[in-house]
Amino acid sequence: MAGTKAPEDAYTAAPFVPKTPTGLAPLREAAAHCRGCPLHHAATQTVFGAGSAQARLMLVGEQPGDQEDRQGEPFVGPAGKLLDRALADAEMDPADAYVTNAVKHFKFTRAEPRKRRIHKAPTLREAAACAPWLAAELAIVEPELIVVLGATAGKALLGSSFKVTEARGTLLEREIHGRPERLLPTVHPSSVLRADDREAAYRGLVADLRTAARALS
Repeated sequence: MAGTKAPEDAYTAAPFVPKTPTGLAPLREAAAHCRGCPLHHAATQTVFGAGSAQARLMLVGEQPGDQEDRQGEPFVGPAGKLLDRALADAEMDPADAYVTNAVKHFKFTRAEPRKRRIHKAPTLREAAACAPWLAAELAIVEPELIVVLGATAGKALLGSSFKVTEARGTLLEREIHGRPERLLPTVHPSSVLRADDREAAYRGLVADLRTAARALS
């Protein structure tokens, strides 16, 4: 019935994903029109992944932030700049990685109209609704290693019992969306920015990324 709200567990991006995408460009174009869950209503635009289809490393975060939503590119805000610095300190070139998020629309709240938009974590069902996009990205890029940035990305890829504090810095082998994958979980760079001891949190992130670099060497 027109105007009837679909139940949250019925949300899925699957009808919007091309059946046989020939590359990242068709996926990105199709994702711009995704209406698979309600997050598109308030977001400025879909923020798809960025990078080469030949990238050996894929970095998967949670969702776009305020700046990403405005610019239409992932990891261009403060957390993205910190991640680029951490990758460089781990002797990895950020330009060699494909970066994306488990959720492609910015979820936020506002205390009052015209106040700044405050990040709100996506639910597991919202991440599950967006999973067909991530599955399609993985099928095109075929990375040798996935660095999982934070709890939301970890739960989206590894299940609801995932805890970043228990798994970080550990190389894992799992079947993800029907493909055998190697994964290395670590914290999301935004958590470093929020940490009481930023220097210690940053060193921990770099140490995890160095483990990823050794896994790719």
